[in-house]
Amino acid sequence: MNFDRRFVIPAESMSRMVGTESVILHLTSGTYFGLDPVGARIWTLLSEGKNLTEICAQLRDEFDVGREQVEADVFRLVAELTERGLIREA
Repeated sequence: MNFDRRFVIPAESMSRMVGTESVILHLTSGTYFGLDPVGARIWTLLSEGKNLTEICAQLRDEFDVGREQVEADVFRLVAELTERGLIREA
């Protein structure tokens, strides 16, 4: 995956924080998607317009995790969010 890519959150994806987790509602399909605290942080960074490289660097600074693990986790979540129509490439 090209980590210079940026993603946007379309208008049909709404999110709310519930404690330390995030719940996303896809308005068109009516489906919900939950994110744990790390996933919620990735969602926030995506919503700020950061590219994947910036997101990975931020997560490495905030959490005690290696580069390969962060990149794999970000890649997996971004792929799932894209597949579900919750984000799209800018």
